[in-house]
Amino acid sequence: MTKAEIVTNISNKLGVEKNDAQEIVNHFMKEVRGALESGENVYLRGFGSFVIKTRKAKKGRNISKNVTIDIPAHNIPSFKPSKDFLDEVKTKVAVE
Repeated sequence: MTKAEIVTNISNKLGVEKNDAQEIVNHFMKEVRGALESGENVYLRGFGSFVIKTRKAKKGRNISKNVTIDIPAHNIPSFKPSKDFLDEVKTKVAVE
């Protein structure tokens, strides 16, 4: 599903203009992104959490130059679904 499909679905289900739905989706994403960029986690009860995870420093290889490089510790955004959400996906989505 794409962002455009989400906007269309919200617009149809709530009976609002597509532009209004798109603005709401854009503001939601900006708020989540802004919170994570400022070091805050975002908790959405019943849906999940957008959290910041720290990756440890490690050694890597540049294969084309055949050299070892140091990859410094860094933070990455991550999503952790709620238990209810996870259980629903496990029971309703068929394993391929």
